[in-house]
Amino acid sequence: MKIGQVAEEAGVSVDTVRFYERRGVLPAAERRPSGYREFTPAAVERIRTAKALQELGFTLDEVVDALHSHGTCEDERWRLEVVIDRFDTKIAELERARHNAVETLRNCRAGRCALKPATRERP
Repeated sequence: MKIGQVAEEAGVSVDTVRFYERRGVLPAAERRPSGYREFTPAAVERIRTAKALQELGFTLDEVVDALHSHGTCEDERWRLEVVIDRFDTKIAELERARHNAVETLRNCRAGRCALKPATRERP
């Protein structure tokens, strides 16, 4: 399969296919004598799997590691647990930031605005 066909069937751009090949998501494609890449149909499914893992929150490095692993689903469950831990950390950070913003708004409404520096009265 040519790169354009792989991209179209996988629902990504040609540049994404090239990027995935460079980053190790896809194995290096064979080259035709003309220099064009020649991919197997498995490349489409591999790209779809990579995109699905990214949508779950995997980083690209985690996607590459997962795709190169030969463990069972049971062996690989820890990868998803890492992603969930990362989400939990981010959610806690967002909750703290929201709490601070709500508190700042409450103070502003009470006349203690922290959004503008206090001006000093001249003696």
